[in-house]
Amino acid sequence: MAAEIRIFNPDTLGKPLGQYSQIARVKNASEFLFIAGQLPSDKAGNLVAADDFEAQCRQVFSNIEAALKAAGGGFGNVVQFTTYLVHSQDVPKFRAFRQREFPRFFPQRDLPAEHPGDCGPPGG
Repeated sequence: MAAEIRIFNPDTLGKPLGQYSQIARVKNASEFLFIAGQLPSDKAGNLVAADDFEAQCRQVFSNIEAALKAAGGGFGNVVQFTTYLVHSQDVPKFRAFRQREFPRFFPQRDLPAEHPGDCGPPGG
């Protein structure tokens, strides 16, 4: 049986501070997929665009998408992200990337929940 995924922001909680939703509920899940943290590296393990934050974001999300596809899924199956950034000054750049790209990754539903990682405020 396929999992029922419901992602939402209840009226009883404040509006999310970034590109994420407050709650992700998964019912009837018979399987979970955990993807290791992804770095901006290509298939050969080479760092991509060492001085280009935007290109590195694109590579990381390309890697995430490849991992999802390898397991038979896609971004529509994602219910939570955890974000870790090396430098706090990259938080605004990452927020801008998410603001622009997440609607493309998640066109049919609300955005996944966010578990704030290191560096900067939640919802980066």
